[in-house]
Amino acid sequence: MELLLLTRHGLAGSNRDRIASCEVPGEGLTQEGIEQVRTLAALLEAEEISVGIATELARTQETLELVLGARDVPRFVIGDLNEINFGAYADRPLDEYRAWAASRSPAERAPGDGESRADVAARFARGLRRLLERPEPVVLHIGHALMLRYAVDAAHGLVPAPLIAPVEHAAPFKLSASQVESAAALLEGWSRSPRFRDLPSG
Repeated sequence: MELLLLTRHGLAGSNRDRIASCEVPGEGLTQEGIEQVRTLAALLEAEEISVGIATELARTQETLELVLGARDVPRFVIGDLNEINFGAYADRPLDEYRAWAASRSPAERAPGDGESRADVAARFARGLRRLLERPEPVVLHIGHALMLRYAVDAAHGLVPAPLIAPVEHAAPFKLSASQVESAAALLEGWSRSPRFRDLPSG
C-alpha cells in the first residue's frame, strides 16, 4: 500500500436514531446516507482505487459497494476494523455509552463483556497493519467513526482522548503508508500503557 483513503460510512439507521450499534450486521444506510455516499462516489471518481476494504457491518459494506459501483476492484472485509464492542450499552442510546466512557479509564472494559479503549486501539492497530500489507497501491477503507478518529489523530502524533471529536459521514481522509505505519505504532504503544490526552479547556 502507498496511499490509504479513509472515510466513514454513510448515515445508517442507528446513526439517525443515536443508537450504539456494534452487532453484525447492524442497520443499513438511510436514504440520506445513500445520498451522502453518492456525493462521495463523485468526489472519488478520479481516484485510482486499487482495492476496497469494509468491516463486517452492513453500513460499511453498502457504502463501499455504492462508492465502487461498476469498478473492477476487489472488495474485502477486515474484522479488526469493526466498531468497538459497546458491551451492555449496545443497542442503547449512544449518549449513555458516551457518559460512561467520559469518566472511565482507557483500560476499563465496558460492562457486559465490552471492549476497553485500550483493547480497541490494539485491534485497530492490527487492522491498520493488515491494510499496510496489501500489495495494491491505493486502498479505500470504509470504516467507523472511532477507528477513523484514532487512526487520523495517531497519524498526526495524537493519542486518544476520552471522547472523540466528531467524524463526518462519507468525508474522505488521505494517509500515506508512512503515516499509517506511524499511527499503528502509536496505537500499539498506547494500548500497552494507556493514558488519555488532556483536552483543551474552555
